[in-house]
Amino acid sequence: MLSRGAENLYWMARHVERAENTARALDAAFRMALLESAGADRNSSWASIVEVGPDPDEFKERYGTPTAANVIAYMVTDGENPSSILSSIGAARENARAERARITSELWESLNDTWFAIEGIDEAKLQARGYRSFFEWVKERTQTFNGVMLGTMLRDEGLHFMELGMFLERADNTARLVDVKYHVLLPSIAEVGGAADYYQWASLLRSLGALRAYRRIYKGTIVPWQVAEMLILRGDVPRALHHCYEVVADILDRLGGQGRLPCQQLAHEIYAGLRFGRIEEITRNGLHEFLEEFILENNTLGRQVQRDFLMADVID
Repeated sequence: MLSRGAENLYWMARHVERAENTARALDAAFRMALLESAGADRNSSWASIVEVGPDPDEFKERYGTPTAANVIAYMVTDGENPSSILSSIGAARENARAERARITSELWESLNDTWFAIEGIDEAKLQARGYRSFFEWVKERTQTFNGVMLGTMLRDEGLHFMELGMFLERADNTARLVDVKYHVLLPSIAEVGGAADYYQWASLLRSLGALRAYRRIYKGTIVPWQVAEMLILRGDVPRALHHCYEVVADILDRLGGQGRLPCQQLAHEIYAGLRFGRIEEITRNGLHEFLEEFILENNTLGRQVQRDFLMADVID
């Protein structure tokens, strides 16, 4: 298929996934903020979301100190922030509009309805609706989009590019959310294993839809290294890095064939590290460092995909 069409489909799915991921990150911050003690900095959870975001300097320049109100405004209703939920849904709709002839009518209607429901949202409407209710709505709408995509689209290159965008974005989000807890929100030594620490881990798992899966796999109380193992190295957890890259490597092989393009080689290198990695080695070498490196490699792969398939000009 033409590179312009592939690019539109790739970014359509990636923007929708970004909107869902942003809602999940905000939901996690909201839950964690409720658990912070009265004597603690109640804005630390919101600051953490900014710090692991794509451009913390831009936020600080425009909004100053991170608070619940201005972080939510920046990441939900701010049309100047390309990663906000409003901007992501709008960008996805524009990509979909350009490919109306290639996507199904059900997929277009799902995304178009979501856009019309969110188009005029502002802070007053968001507060009236309730933050948690809105985050859940965004997750439901984006999951509906993904379900319609998988249930109606022809199994051809167009669907492969959509899935590729979805799973690259999902891997980035999982790594960033785990890094929030391990690095930015890591409690003092005295608090590790305490009630607040336990509920923060539970909030993180819940935000990724993985709390019940964790209980089924590990069956005991929440243990930090087990959470990391599950969200990084398990191939049967939908948002785990291992699973995301199992799908990414397979899709790139379908698209690239036997040519072994640079993006295929890089994807398989990253996948091998996740497939054969051990959590003991990762934590010994530094979990934050591992996640930082993964995010960089994931971004590098995204740029290489653009070079190999989408014919886009990429600036390193």
